[in-house]
Amino acid sequence: MAEPRVIVIGAGPAGVRCAETLVAAGLRPTVIDENRRDGGQIYRRQPDNFTRPYAKLYGTEAGRARALHESFDALRGQIDYLPETLAWNIFEGEVHVAHEQRTRGLPYDALVICSGATDRLMPVKGWHYAGTYSLGAAQIALKAQACAIGRRIVFMGTGPLLYLVASQYVKAGATVAAVLDTSPLMRRLAALPKLLARPRLLRNGFALMAGLKRAGVQVLTGTTPVEIKGSPDTGVRGVVFKDARGRMRSLECDALAMGYHLRPETQLADLARCAFRFDQETRQWLPAVSEDGRTSVPGVYLAGDGMRVLGADAAEIGGRLAALALLKDLGHPVRDDELAHLRAEQARMERFRQGLAQAFPWPAEQAARLPDDAIVCRCEAITAGELRRVVCEMGASEANRAKAFSRVGMGRCQGRYCGHAGAEVIAAAAGVPVEVVGRLRGQAPVKPLPIAIQKEIV
Repeated sequence: MAEPRVIVIGAGPAGVRCAETLVAAGLRPTVIDENRRDGGQIYRRQPDNFTRPYAKLYGTEAGRARALHESFDALRGQIDYLPETLAWNIFEGEVHVAHEQRTRGLPYDALVICSGATDRLMPVKGWHYAGTYSLGAAQIALKAQACAIGRRIVFMGTGPLLYLVASQYVKAGATVAAVLDTSPLMRRLAALPKLLARPRLLRNGFALMAGLKRAGVQVLTGTTPVEIKGSPDTGVRGVVFKDARGRMRSLECDALAMGYHLRPETQLADLARCAFRFDQETRQWLPAVSEDGRTSVPGVYLAGDGMRVLGADAAEIGGRLAALALLKDLGHPVRDDELAHLRAEQARMERFRQGLAQAFPWPAEQAARLPDDAIVCRCEAITAGELRRVVCEMGASEANRAKAFSRVGMGRCQGRYCGHAGAEVIAAAAGVPVEVVGRLRGQAPVKPLPIAIQKEIV
């Protein structure tokens, strides 16, 4: 009997642990990785000629980063590893990949999608000026290029990543003017019972905030972004916001990093025809999965932050659970006590995730308050006013219909950065719940391909 063809997409924490579990069971999976090296975003490896120590690069997560990298290095000879390879479509039992201007289809019997997460962004007037970055992009600049995004930087948004990246910039010697958090302090206090499910992470969060204050960084909670000041010629020059008391304030800066938690990268799951469900807590559509990562499509599994955002260590558990579910479905023996232990750990992390959603809420109301001239879709330069026009004058109260009429979400990012906020603008203009607006359908290619790309004949 031929060995089953198993593909793992992604070599971050979930993908590495998934591949490790499959190899231990005697399989040789194919691991597709868009990055040059393993580690994903959270444990992104520095270039070969960089020599920064793990402690400086990954902080409190240095031990986990090193362990993951060493585990993957040990697997290299037992897997088929495809780095710098984009999985751009899933169709009729094949993953279509692109590498060095060539594309081909890889057939599979079982597929584990460990696609990770990306920044969840809420537009603000002026966010299209040069010098405005997502938190993830700011982190990549620091980790992979050893450079800061500006000379005087403001961090704006909410969630643990806001404080983590700001702290990493401070440690690197950058000038951080302020951290502007939109969540009120009282929300965090109310969420403490759930956050105590993971006391170590809670302590780390407090330590990050305390470290920023010791470094002289302004940390303001309960803020409301108003406008990023600048021009097409000069880029970002400052930010205007309201503080917790409603007072209008401004800060000078030449760069701004923003983000509101992370959102799962779900385009590949959509192309694989997986079912989705609406999550009321976070106001977004997520793949419908079992606790072990099984989707509605037989033979397709999800793991890590591409399923729901629980963090790097939870992604490692999710990768193992998805691999065990796959093995069990293929008829391999799986220990019930191991499954029970991993599920219990994941349940504890799920409680912590619920606490984070309560403590650092997605500011949906900001979308309703966006001025008409504020750009929502940066790729296509679609303003909030134009989006409201297609709702009020053309009746486009569904996400894909609004996309057809306005081009919102049709650009390079395929709605990754504007889709959630655009849905909130549509919902507010139409006077309907955001879940009624729906979600933008996934389209292939999920990311741009070179126009000269050729199909590889196998």
